Parts: sequence; structure tokens; C-alpha cells
Amino acid sequence: MEGTRYEDRPEDGRGGRIVPMRLQKFLARAGVASRRASENLMTAGRVRVNGEVVTELGSKVDPLVDVVTVDGAEVKLSDGPVTIMLNKPAGVITTMKAQSDRPIVADLVPTREFPGLYPIGRLDADTTGLLLFSTDGNLGNALLHPSKHVSKTYIATLDAPLGKRQADALRQGVELDDGPTQPAVVEFDDEARRVVRITIHEGRYHQVKRMFEAVGRKVRKLHRASFGPLELGSLPSGKWRELTKREVDSLQ
Repeated sequence: MEGTRYEDRPEDGRGGRIVPMRLQKFLARAGVASRRASENLMTAGRVRVNGEVVTELGSKVDPLVDVVTVDGAEVKLSDGPVTIMLNKPAGVITTMKAQSDRPIVADLVPTREFPGLYPIGRLDADTTGLLLFSTDGNLGNALLHPSKHVSKTYIATLDAPLGKRQADALRQGVELDDGPTQPAVVEFDDEARRVVRITIHEGRYHQVKRMFEAVGRKVRKLHRASFGPLELGSLPSGKWRELTKREVDSLQ
């Protein structure tokens, strides 16, 4: 069969010719994930070229000839990135890798319809609420970078009422074993002062739970109500929806 000559190859929509390229670069340009995240997709065995699993990071593909799939769904350079929000239920682990005995978020989001979806950050298994996913690795990296200070609001149900001094301490920032936290916004959702709405601008491990522990309270339930400008709203538990262009633009 006669091959396609370079000068006959179509352009990629950005003024550049489509030529054979590394598979992870192809995935990144198609909006599946960042190049580093695309490499993770490959090594996890989630990427196939012409029906064969490809894990070798040096592998190349020809976008005009080869059929590339991620999680069984075909990927093309014309495909754009997709970002969705999920209302994560309790007991579900934030991972895309199958677990033998526990449910995972990958079971709740449309990985076949939108291959390459990855969670932006994570929620503990017992934490519910807003969790973002995207095929745009650059967006995920930007939102999680410490310099962005993206706000996240949680509703915490405590084991005992939160006193004024304790609330003021959280508003000023508390000392944790990995350093002081930034000031938090603290509001009460009930007269008993056991349901607290707290907004933080960091993303440390178990941060909200550790902040309350630092002032002598334990979190019994934790729910994330918002991420940056996005609010969970009335999205039912276990359900997802695609973000609008305006919502994605607001994140950027």
C-alpha cells in the first residue's frame, strides 16, 4: 500500500502538519491528559493502539493510520478536553484503578464516553460531595498548584459544639505537624454549632479533619459543597454532569 507523503498530510487545526509522534504526546494534544498523566495511562495498560495494549513510553503513532483508544474509547486529535463534576457518595475511593473489594469513582463517571478522565485532587473514602474530573491534565495541574489558592468549602458535622475561641483559632490559622494553615472562613449551619461550614485555600492531606483536631474537635461527617467558583447544587449523590464552557472558563 502506498503511504501518505508528508506534503500531502492534512494540518492539525493549529497550522502544523500531522506527523508520527510519541503516543503520550498524541494523547496530550488530543486533550486526554497532560503528557505525564498520559504516560501514567500507558503504564497502567489503559491505552491501546490498533487493538494492542501499549505501555512502552517511546512508542509512536501515526494519527492518520493508527487507531488509539483509552479505556476502550477511540481518541482523535479533533477531540477536545472534557471536565465534569461528580457528587461522590461515602464509601467510594478516589482512584481510577480497580479494587478487589471496594467501590471506586471510576465506576461512577463516563470513562468510556470520555477516555482519560482523571480526578482533580481527591476526597477521602468517607467524605462526600463535589469532585472534579477532567481529560485536560493542564487544567488539573493548575487547579491543584499551591500558588493558585483555590477555595474549597466543606460542611463538617462535629462530635461536639465548636466554641468561639476554637472558631477564631481556625479563622486565624492553626499549627499542624506540616506547618501552619492559612486562615479559614468559618460559619455555623446550626444553632448547636456542631455543623460548621469551613472554607480553606489549601489542599493538604486530611487537612480539614486535622484542623478541627487541632482545636479539640473530631469530624463525624464531611461534605465538600464547592470547589473554586463551582457549587455542587442539587446534583444527586452518585451522579455526574459535564461542566459548561462558562464554568470551565471560570476555573481557568
